[in-house]
Amino acid sequence: MSVASLIVLAPVPGRAVELGLVPDPTFAQAIVGPGGAIDPPREVVDAIAPISGKLLKVFPHAYVIVAPEGVGVLVHLGIDTVQLKGAGFTLRAQQGDTVTAGDVIVSYDVPAIVASGRDPIVPVIILERQAENITLADAVAAGLELEAGDTFLTVRG
Repeated sequence: MSVASLIVLAPVPGRAVELGLVPDPTFAQAIVGPGGAIDPPREVVDAIAPISGKLLKVFPHAYVIVAPEGVGVLVHLGIDTVQLKGAGFTLRAQQGDTVTAGDVIVSYDVPAIVASGRDPIVPVIILERQAENITLADAVAAGLELEAGDTFLTVRG
């Protein structure tokens, strides 16, 4: 099912970063899908649902929400953070939950991630879509500071 357009919110506060600058080729080369990233402040932050829908997958370090229209959004908290086996993350929602954009999904201890030697950057990926189907918000394209809940990008079709 297609959707005319879907606004995807910034899941965490921080400075917007273009996907190509993420220090992981799987994200930087858009192998997983198109999107952008956010470099979060060095403090504990709440990672929120960027869209309303079903929490299809949730791990301490990443989650996928699928909108009723079928658009999936992956939020990945940090690079190589799966190796931490949940340290630095506190789940606030459960797999299978129906969530509303803005609901807290994970509490993200950014200083703990930095202390572990990992990059805390947060890629926000649109699954099963092409780059031409997304438009980054002006603030994202300009690399500006965002608050969680600010418009991050728009998905068409």
